[in-house]
Amino acid sequence: MKHLVAPSVLSADFGNLQRDCEMINNSGADWFHIDVMDGVFVPNISFGFPVIKTIQKHAKKPLDIHLMIVEPDRYLQAFKDVGANVLTVHLEASKHLHRTIDAIKNLGMKAGVAINPHTSASLLIDTIADIDLVCVMSVNPGFGGQKFIENTYSKVHQLRDMIVSKKSKALIEIDGGVDLNNYTKLVNAGANVLVAGNTVFGSKDPSATIEQLKKV
Repeated sequence: MKHLVAPSVLSADFGNLQRDCEMINNSGADWFHIDVMDGVFVPNISFGFPVIKTIQKHAKKPLDIHLMIVEPDRYLQAFKDVGANVLTVHLEASKHLHRTIDAIKNLGMKAGVAINPHTSASLLIDTIADIDLVCVMSVNPGFGGQKFIENTYSKVHQLRDMIVSKKSKALIEIDGGVDLNNYTKLVNAGANVLVAGNTVFGSKDPSATIEQLKKV
């Protein structure tokens, strides 16, 4: 499959949120990537349901919601209600990961699992066949604009081998530090979804940057 591009709304201009949502709608982007942070699991707070409802109102493409929060099970239905198409929880925040994956899928969403830079991909060996998406954090979670961690490439190769061996249909998503210098190498390593925040919204021409990220 051709890889997907998911602009990270965390880097959008919140004073012009409708404008930036319409830019994504009219561009070659595939998904809206929405990072939800609680100030507990990560040292930052992003936005909650009222802002996501606003994004949903204007979005014409799927919402890829990434929960960087503790106790994500408490909110699965609520994120379904605000339009999540893909809902990703962190392995590190999930006490009963298999149960959570099942709950997300039973609500009609795609189930994603994110792993932090220090977390081995091998910890997903027993659930990879049930996961729709693995979000590989290529920076430490909590803030945008961080430097890409080079070990990400080897982790993507490891995940690709695991997905093939377990006959999984999981997509590999890269979140953090994706730019015009490394995106081709990531896709060639096996990445299926590229999350891009500052690279897109810090560009003079965000739509053109998205088009570039689509090319390999």
